[in-house]
Amino acid sequence: MINIKNMDFAYKKTKLFSNLSLKLKPGNIYGLLGKNGAGKTSLLKIISGLLFPDTGKVEVNNFIPGQRSPEFLQDIFFLPEEYYLPGLKAMEFKKIYAPFYPAFNEAGFIELLNEFNLPMDQKLNSFSYGQKKKFLISFGIASNSRIFLLDEPTNGLDIPSKTQFRRIIASAGTENRIIIISTHQVRDMENLIDPIIIVDEGKVIFNESIERVTDKLTVRKLTEEPANGTVLYSEKEIDGYKVVMTNKDQDQTDIDFETLFNTVVSNPDGIKSVFSGGINNESN
Repeated sequence: MINIKNMDFAYKKTKLFSNLSLKLKPGNIYGLLGKNGAGKTSLLKIISGLLFPDTGKVEVNNFIPGQRSPEFLQDIFFLPEEYYLPGLKAMEFKKIYAPFYPAFNEAGFIELLNEFNLPMDQKLNSFSYGQKKKFLISFGIASNSRIFLLDEPTNGLDIPSKTQFRRIIASAGTENRIIIISTHQVRDMENLIDPIIIVDEGKVIFNESIERVTDKLTVRKLTEEPANGTVLYSEKEIDGYKVVMTNKDQDQTDIDFETLFNTVVSNPDGIKSVFSGGINNESN
């Protein structure tokens, strides 16, 4: 369980989060979306205890992350966007770092390395950027930590590797595990992340399951520009307008993550009205 309540955080005099509250439960693969500079990476660092809130409450599995206790650290794995790997081979790295994770699955680790086609006899610091990322994803999954945080995990992966990533992460999601994926490459995460969390201007402005999204919103195609106030969001396309509307007729349609994000960020008040009475920044 991750429980953040009334949290403020600032870099020196620049306020990033103000009175932010968020509750995340095991058994979900959360997508953390936001504009550049919205604080996605900082939020992951706060959850992992690398940054400290100014005020408010942050608890992860009943631990205070900032205290960085061994019991807390053995059950959390954070894959940052930027990282360093030493001049060790895969199994040498495993020998040194796996003991920090008591539930580490060596057989599963080797299986993932083979699935990603990573060389076992090559030093990690000579890997390409994409190979390094696949190695750390494999190690993170094999750690069997209950909290798995990934910051822009598909950066540097080619198209086949992104497909592998989605399949592997989907299989790694268990009822005891919280996976949070921070990304701006929302199309890479279609059919993987659920629920969706959107942060903007220091607050969580959206935290909903895909089921509630399709229940509450519908996407239509119009040939003419819609009148002001009739839709939540509209986007000009070659052959007309793609619009997002309240789903009054219970006509379920797919809404891609990019369109959903643009709708929420451009019309937060309208979205809040549609989803009022929902989960109030707590996941189902």
